[in-house]
Amino acid sequence: MNTINNNQLLMQLRIAAMQAQSSQTNHLNPVAAPSASPSAMAAPGSIDKASFSALLKESMGNVNQLQQRAASARKAFELGDPNMTLPDVMIAKSKSSLAFEGMLQVRNKLIEAYSEVKRMPV
Repeated sequence: MNTINNNQLLMQLRIAAMQAQSSQTNHLNPVAAPSASPSAMAAPGSIDKASFSALLKESMGNVNQLQQRAASARKAFELGDPNMTLPDVMIAKSKSSLAFEGMLQVRNKLIEAYSEVKRMPV
């Protein structure tokens, strides 16, 4: 039977949350990202439409991949895989949940911006 160390689980969840937050911050602030491309650091008025759509598509793919990993980890644990522990399943679920919540916030901001542009007089 697997034993769960509550402090270790809490620490791993906090680390996962910090990683997700720093990843999200790096995507929102390309200057802070160490691997930011020169086109991503262009002036705010010259944002490339293709790079934004590529970034959005990549982010959605990452969220989907995290959700699939969490589902497969849950299934493996339910089937009794000795290599899959409950903390691993919970961390995978938390990572996918955080990623989904972040993507949901991006979607809400996009819809809000679109609505605001739609209300502008021509």
